[in-house]
Parts: sequence; C-alpha cells; structure tokens
Amino acid sequence: MTRLSPADGPLLVASHNHGKIWEIRELMEPFGFEITSARDKGLDDPEETGTTFEENAAIKALASMRATGLVSLSDDSGLCIEALGGDPGIYSARWGGPERDFSMAMRNVEEKLQAAGATAPEQRRATFVAVLCLARPDGETRYFRGEVDGTIVWPPRGTSGFGYDPFFLPEGMDRTFGEMMSSEKHAWKPGQTTALSHRARAFRLFAREVLGVE
Repeated sequence: MTRLSPADGPLLVASHNHGKIWEIRELMEPFGFEITSARDKGLDDPEETGTTFEENAAIKALASMRATGLVSLSDDSGLCIEALGGDPGIYSARWGGPERDFSMAMRNVEEKLQAAGATAPEQRRATFVAVLCLARPDGETRYFRGEVDGTIVWPPRGTSGFGYDPFFLPEGMDRTFGEMMSSEKHAWKPGQTTALSHRARAFRLFAREVLGVE
C-alpha cells in the first residue's frame, strides 16, 4: 500500500451527503490534508447498482476519481437488522424515499419490526456498517470496513449526528449515537486503540494503512 500525504494534493470525499462529508473532514483534520468533495465539485451522484457495501463504495470513489483525477475516498454505510434479515442494509438511505428523509426511514423500519413482533431489546439487534473505499488515479483501490453492534430503540433519541443515529444504541452504552457529540461518537484519535462508531472504526484502519498512523 502506497502511503498518502498532504503533498499528494487534495483528498476528495466522494459524497453528496452533508453529514458524511462533515464527519470525514473532522476525522481527517489532524492530518493536514486539503479536503474537497463531490458536492463541492458539482459532480453527478452515480447510481449505486452494487449488491454489497464494498461495491457501492467503489462505484462512488471511482466515479469521483475519474471525473477529477484526484485521490478519492468514499463511504457506503447502512444499518443491518437481524429481525429483518439484514435489511435495510445497503438500501438504508432508500427507505427514506426520494428525499432521503430519515425520519420516514426510521418509521418504516419500526413498522417492519412491529409487524415482525420484534419488540423486546434482544429481538432488535442490529449492526451499523461502514465501508470506506480509497481510489487513486494510478488504479490502486483499497477497502476499509468498520462495524458496531447495538440495538434499535423507539422512539428515536437525540438530534446530533445524521441518518439512523437517533435510532441506534451501541452495545454497552446508555445513549444513542444521536445523543452523542461527534467527538464521543468518533472516539478515536492517533495513539488510541479503540473507536466507537462504525465509520471511526473503518477510518482507523484507513489511517493505519494509508496514513501510517497507529
């Protein structure tokens, strides 16, 4: 794996999702990179036709890299719920309709859980998954996967974060991601050995392998 440094030029976050862009900017902040995004560049949002998080992450990273010539980092993430056979999974955003309304998405998921009789906490187990894909103009493509287990709560709690954050209670915690400040949710900085969120766990692998940071 070729290491990446600020001297290599801007790093493009291959996303139009304001929340994802903001979180990746925050995670990258200690390393001195200039950060831009597909949204900043006015790029089209590619159709996500993959059947896995990895495939969809690659579609986004490669589209941005090919359009700009910049090293591009994408994130494909979702909520996988045991009682729903892994749904909504890679289709997590689509459960919110064309507007990506996550209040609607959470209601839709809750209706499915109620219909399945999944009302007790042990019946509402879920895993938040994030896959980062780094695509370089030289053709090198790498993946970094982070997962965190937890429970679905109803009603949603908290107004921080984005997406399904108010809906997800990570294992061993008494607050949802929506009730946490981003610094607590990320819970990883260079020199630390643990990370809390799925995205921070994926980023920790990225930082170790690509940035050379332990």
